[in-house]
Amino acid sequence: MKRFLDVFLAILTLIVFSPLILIIIIILKCTGEHSVFYSQDRAGVGGKPFRLVKFNTMLKNSQFLGSGHITLQHDPRVLPFGGFLRKTKLDEIPQLFNIIKGDMSIIGPRPVTMQIYTYYTDEEKKNISLVRPGLSGVGSIFFRDEQTLMEQSGLQYEDYYKIYIAPSKGEMESWYAQHHNLWLDIKLVLLTSIVLFYPPFDSLRFLPEMPQEIKDNALELKRIAVNDVAAKNKKSE
Repeated sequence: MKRFLDVFLAILTLIVFSPLILIIIIILKCTGEHSVFYSQDRAGVGGKPFRLVKFNTMLKNSQFLGSGHITLQHDPRVLPFGGFLRKTKLDEIPQLFNIIKGDMSIIGPRPVTMQIYTYYTDEEKKNISLVRPGLSGVGSIFFRDEQTLMEQSGLQYEDYYKIYIAPSKGEMESWYAQHHNLWLDIKLVLLTSIVLFYPPFDSLRFLPEMPQEIKDNALELKRIAVNDVAAKNKKSE
């Protein structure tokens, strides 16, 4: 049923958004780097890499510039129109083809780069690798503002991700992989729509039920991250 709904919704969305997709393709072809699509290896089922496809939003060879495979909120590598696509999440539309192909699902653990995948524990990787990665999921909903925190932290971006984000996100994605069902996916689709139009929230009360320990750990790490950012900003003043 999950696979049927994934394919059905992906095809339906492509049909509905086809005029917008055509406009985006024309704009990308005429501006910036004149490149429409960007693909990158991401961790998929079984921990094996697959080619995730997105609309191109950054300078060519951006993975070798600046913060590497981690993108920040005000990343100078992001092209002007690319910034709009990223903010509205329209750059993710081509991943609907990944869903139809079978690489991804509508809801699942967010597919991370192979480098970031190594930050998860062996147990988390074991659980996450059992399900298809998703266009959205519990980890990406809660850490909607991770780019802002990384940019303001004053730490090396990879260090920040390892210390503050990966432990909680890995735990959340692992929990989803062990408890996913149709009703949970429906709730996560609705939550994804909410966070697209409202600022990121620090409370987990909107997320589906999961062990309180996971919620507490995620909130505590996020509070520590926010406090560290505030302290560094105050010191710089």
